[in-house]
Amino acid sequence: MAVSDWAGASLPWFEELTALKERVGGLFRRAEPRRQVGLLLDGLIGGAERKNGWQLAEYAGDAAPWRMQALLGRTVWDQEKARDICRDYVIERLGDPSGVLILDETGFVKKGAHSVGVARQYSGTAGRIENCQIGVFLSYASPKGHALIDRRLYLPKDWIEDLERRKKAGVPGDVQFVTKPKIGTAMVAAALDAGVPCAWVLGDAVYGSDKSLRAMLESRDTPYVLAVRGNERLIMGDFHTHTAQELAADLPRREWRRLPAGAGSKGPRLYDWARLRLMRLQSPPWDHWLLIRRSIADPTDMAFYVTFGPHTTELKELAAVAGLRWTIEECFQSAKGETGLDHCEARSWHGWHRHMTLSMLALAFLAVLRARLKETQIESASGKANKRSLSAAA
Repeated sequence: MAVSDWAGASLPWFEELTALKERVGGLFRRAEPRRQVGLLLDGLIGGAERKNGWQLAEYAGDAAPWRMQALLGRTVWDQEKARDICRDYVIERLGDPSGVLILDETGFVKKGAHSVGVARQYSGTAGRIENCQIGVFLSYASPKGHALIDRRLYLPKDWIEDLERRKKAGVPGDVQFVTKPKIGTAMVAAALDAGVPCAWVLGDAVYGSDKSLRAMLESRDTPYVLAVRGNERLIMGDFHTHTAQELAADLPRREWRRLPAGAGSKGPRLYDWARLRLMRLQSPPWDHWLLIRRSIADPTDMAFYVTFGPHTTELKELAAVAGLRWTIEECFQSAKGETGLDHCEARSWHGWHRHMTLSMLALAFLAVLRARLKETQIESASGKANKRSLSAAA
């Protein structure tokens, strides 16, 4: 949804956008790039069909794309500080003690071999091996809304070892090979260090199967619901190791409860849920469980999660938290459809991170507008209800 679609929403969107541009503009010493980054944000939020250099330039009224391209390439500015601005902006507007952090990755299909990080690799987005880039992202979700707050390009080993390709793409010398789970762990740790209010951390099996992520969160007393594969081996109270699938198959019918995993387009998304206590060295107030989600239509279709949280946590809360992982998928869909996350033409390391960061900032702005519109609608409905109550009382 573009800014133009909010014209009748009675929201101070222009002032909000101006304030956000001023924050980002503070990263630049000269007036020209400050103006240009504002125009680029206008294009990402606005109605440009493709968020590439030519169409963003046309939307801004420039005769050619070189100013937009220079902003992502030659101009000197700190994209990591811009990332911090994005994260802080999201937390200021959408932050809540019940908020969650969610790790996931998304692919960007590319032609050729020159864009940084591009390789023949598996893309969950495409569902197959593709010539693509893979970005690891961190999102934040609360009852107020959800948005992306961090990003990092995954560099395959072939790229790390090819010094000539690294040099051409401007990959910093200190960038070494890091697995996706380790990238995700570093991003979550940075968010927690920055004081992001976080009740739970979520992630799919790529991240949940990494024990160092779990250990880091446990050391910080940060609860998590992390997906694992069915062959994940877990230690139970009998001190024996079992796979998650084996444990689920042995559960009697009485252990399952039908619970919602959040609201869907057609009502609550219902599944059958169960949990088993894991044998760990935890002690109150903390505990560990294997959480199991089973399809109602197909009982052989199951998902598994390793969880860590307060020992008083109920099964229905774990189910509800696990259901929040879909919000990062919605972030990807919205960012690719609305703010050009997948329209990056930059081939360099810093160009990729700059484009992603500015796309995330645009997405965050739209998420804040949605949150304010929702608040306005609730306040309006509440005011009308109060008027009806007063009329009835009179």
